[in-house]
Amino acid sequence: MIPGPSDVFENVSILVIEDDRPIQNFITTTLKSNGYVPLIAETGTAGVAMAYNRVPDVILLDLGLPDIDGMEVLRRIREGLETPVIVVSARGNEKAKVDALDDGADDYLSKPFGTGELLARIRVVLRRSRRTRAFEVDAGTNPVQIGPLTFDATRREVLIDNSRIHLTPIEFRLLEELVRERGKVLTHSHLVTHVWGPRQAVDRHNVRVFMATLRRKIEVDPGTPRIILTEVGVGYRLKDDW
Repeated sequence: MIPGPSDVFENVSILVIEDDRPIQNFITTTLKSNGYVPLIAETGTAGVAMAYNRVPDVILLDLGLPDIDGMEVLRRIREGLETPVIVVSARGNEKAKVDALDDGADDYLSKPFGTGELLARIRVVLRRSRRTRAFEVDAGTNPVQIGPLTFDATRREVLIDNSRIHLTPIEFRLLEELVRERGKVLTHSHLVTHVWGPRQAVDRHNVRVFMATLRRKIEVDPGTPRIILTEVGVGYRLKDDW
């Protein structure tokens, strides 16, 4: 058995919306052997109903379902639930990933995948979900520490190895959004909407330019970033652990 998070994440239920029996059995066996409680739905309609009735801790969602498309399932779930959703799909092209992430998925795992990668993705979204709840309780008053980076939203202060770094307003908002959603891949359109605003005419090139200047200020080696990671063709992700 691969070491799992059962000693940290107890009584975690995971809804698996998947109609392919071999993959369904593989995922179910993996979850059970690592201390999770799997819930199974073989259609999109059943998956949506179970998501609202059982409110699982994580949802694993296949896109190629027999009744309705998985993207529609994702949209229906996001109408009323903030449960972390990991899309598990054979649609591995960049557009499919971007569309799923923009529509509310927390992560995207392309088939085929291994046990270790599946469990790692689950741990990431669980950590992020719990941090989000903690953030809501303490109103984000605690500085965030990731390796050499310290981000203090209250003081609007950024430190690298305890030395204060000056950021422009746009750079600060970019980093703030990455910190708020750390561990999650943020698409270019997500960053444009949440940093510049939904009606701003900002393209991917602008995002890349500002991200490059931000990296030059916070990365030891901007050419090999360790804090802000690039998801090629999709967007960026702030490293979740160190």
